[in-house]
Order: sequence, then C-alpha cells, then structure tokens
Amino acid sequence: MATDYLHGVETIELEIGGQTLSVVKSSVIALPGIAPVGVKNVLTLCTTATDDAQFGKPLPGFNIPKALQIIRSIAGSTPVLVVNTFDATANTASVTSESQTVTNGALKLAFAPIGAVTIKLNDGTTDAPIVKGTDYTLDEYGNFKVISANIYNGTVYKFTYKKLDASTVTTSQLIGSVDSNSNRTGMALYDLAFNLFGFTPKVFAAPTYSSLSAIATALKAAAAKFRSVYLLDAPYGTTIPGAIAGRGVAGSLVFNTSDERAYLLYPYLKTWDDYSQADQDYPYSAFMAGLIAKTDRERGYWYSPSNKEISAATGSERPIQWSINDANCEANQLNAAGITTIAAGYGTGIRAWGNRDAAFPTSTSIKNFLAIRRADDIVIESMELAALPYVDEPMNQALIDTIREAGNNFIRVLVQRGACLPGSRVEYHKEDNSASELAAGKLTLRRVYMFPPPLERLTYKDILDISLLNQFN
Repeated sequence: MATDYLHGVETIELEIGGQTLSVVKSSVIALPGIAPVGVKNVLTLCTTATDDAQFGKPLPGFNIPKALQIIRSIAGSTPVLVVNTFDATANTASVTSESQTVTNGALKLAFAPIGAVTIKLNDGTTDAPIVKGTDYTLDEYGNFKVISANIYNGTVYKFTYKKLDASTVTTSQLIGSVDSNSNRTGMALYDLAFNLFGFTPKVFAAPTYSSLSAIATALKAAAAKFRSVYLLDAPYGTTIPGAIAGRGVAGSLVFNTSDERAYLLYPYLKTWDDYSQADQDYPYSAFMAGLIAKTDRERGYWYSPSNKEISAATGSERPIQWSINDANCEANQLNAAGITTIAAGYGTGIRAWGNRDAAFPTSTSIKNFLAIRRADDIVIESMELAALPYVDEPMNQALIDTIREAGNNFIRVLVQRGACLPGSRVEYHKEDNSASELAAGKLTLRRVYMFPPPLERLTYKDILDISLLNQFN
C-alpha cells in the first residue's frame, strides 16, 4: 500500500518509562490574518520593521500590522511568515457624507479610512477646493491636519470613504484552500514555506481569530503537519472561571483540547495603541509569539518562555492574582488547568506564567511541557533534514556507521549546550533491522535522549535541628 511506502526519512516516537525518545529555525512565526494594504494571498517573509511596513499601520481591527509591531518590540528581527487575506471589496463598508468640523486646525474621521477619501463642502455635492499635501494632510488613522491658510477653523466638510467591516471576514477566507490549478489561498500557503524559504513555521499565531473554533481546528492541523505549536487565545472578556470552565466538555471556548501542540493563553494584555493614543487590550498570542522567538534566540529553543518578562505589555485585560507560594492563587488555578497566564508582582514586571501545553493535566507525558515538545520537534526535524545525503546511497556498514556517528556528533553538541542530558545517543539495534527489512532498503536507528525539563516546582524541607544549640560554650 502507498501508506506503507516511504522514499525518504521518518521518525517513530516512542516512550520508555514515561520519558520521550525520540538546526532547524526554531522561532519562525506564522501570522495569518488581515492587513489594510499589502499583497493578498501571498506567503510573505518579514524579518524587520521595514519588511512589516508593506502591510500598513496598525489600524483597528487589522491583526497583522499590530501583531508585527508587538513581535518586533519583543523579539526584534525574527522571521515572520505573513499571509494577508484582506479583500478591500468584500471586507469593507461605505461611509458616506460623514460631517466633520475643523477645530484648532485639525479633525479626525470616525473610522480609519481604507483607500481613497472624497471630501465635499458642507452642501455634500461640491468638491472641496483643497489639495492633499498642499492644504492638508490625512494619515492612515483618519487624522486631518491643516497645513495652509486656505482652510479655516469652523469649516465643515463631508467625507466619503470605506472602512473595515470586520463582520465580513470569514473563517474560510482565513483558512483558504487549494484550487484545481494548485493555486493556494489563506493558510494553505504555508505548505509552500520550505520550498520558497528553506524552513517552515514553528509557532502559529492568529491574534483575534484563534479563539474561533474553525481557526483553532485549522491551526491544529497546520501545527501537526509542520511539527510546530499553535497559540490559542480565550475570547476577549472571558472571566477566570470561564477560562477554566472552557477546558471542560461543556465549555464554549477552544480551550477544550488535549493537543500537546496547543498553548492556551489568558487573558488579553494591554499595549500602546497608535490609533487611540492610549493603552488598549490585545490578544496574548501576539506577545507570546514574540516572547518564544526572543527566548529561542537569547537562551535556546529548549528553554521555557514561562517566567520571562513581556516587555511590550503595559498591563492586562484584568488583574490576575499571583503569588509564588500560593497554590490557590488565580495564576496557579489557571496553570493547574493547563492555561498559561501572567505573573505581575511588585517589581517583577509582567511575566508569562505557565510551562504546560494543552495536553496537561490529561497527559502525564513529559511532552506536556511546551519546551520539551518544541525541543523534540526541532531535533527530530534537524536530524531528518541532515540525513538527506544518505538516502539512496548503497547500504553497508560504513554508511550505517556514518549516519550513526553524524547523529551522535549532533547530540554531543546539544549536550554541550545544555539542550540534551548526558547519555543521549543514537544506536543501531539488530532486532530493529532484520535481513528482510534491510533487503527492502529500510534502516532503523534509535535516538535515545532527554531534554532537561523546566524547574516548575521547588520545595524546601525545613529542619529545625536543636543539636545546633550545642555549639554554645
């Protein structure tokens, strides 16, 4: 059968004694969504703020520009694979003859304008005799400023333009498809990542949309395909009991999953908003995507993002009670349900707080630590890609020794870096390689290794030793 045949490299994951057996770019972020400008349904690599600028300013309702802004502020020039699905025709609504009065040389439109803006005099029919760039400026946020003496305070203008209609953005639009001519749209474009750029996304984030069931399902499928993790937000306004209840079968949230690739995030975090010129709430997933990338770069992909300060966050949607030694505090209750939250103590800043993926507490596998799941993915894929030169070579002892030693050299480097524990290794076992299997061109090696789990709980045992009083003279 075709499903039993593979011309390439595979990995079979086993567990022995509850411990997992089992370099790729670890912090590539996939960011599907909508942006007010920029190419539509094209897989676009952004690594700097200059690249990000092609998708416009962080206007209200558009998740791509704001998420890029947050990611950059935390992680700097990390690679982000953007898919913009915004349709300027289907996803907008018309604003007609909006009346605004010039006050102190300025005014602001009720909405951020998309595309062209028509300005009429107060009668609503006569074109205003003013020129953009000469008499006034009008930015992406709808801020109109007078720059010549031709416009007087108290003048009333009528503006006609288009605005975002977020209700028309559909999940099918974001998920995308592949047509009969192999043209791809939406998230289906991520299948092309390796062919185009030589790497695949390792963190999927869809701020604003990840709390939708259909999007969460699509993210799950993509994460499994690319050996990545995906970030799920609780909907805005969710209470702490609601987030915890959302883990249950009766919960209405996307949190009802035991997928070890899902990382559940609550609540929304505050950050500065250029449009409103004030702090606003935004999905946690954008911040976490940046934090994972920063942790990978500064510490290593085997480090947990938990207990790392989220520099871009200025507050949270709601306060989360946290204490480092209180099992009943709200942060610990959320963590106990497999939900990552924040720790914001006196003088600590706002920190990510939670090591476990959505497999916890259902699964007791060590892979319910997000850091272990991710590290395992990176090592597996790195070794598979490195094995490409060996495929189709004549199978003999020299080739087997070469493959095994290449794997052991790689693992020794990981041990030196602290990514793997001493004793990790690659082995050849005769019982895995019968003559019939070898004759069929099949070779099996074992990777026996372990990553250091994050120290999640530290316990001190206090012993009051009265014999220490004997030191007195």
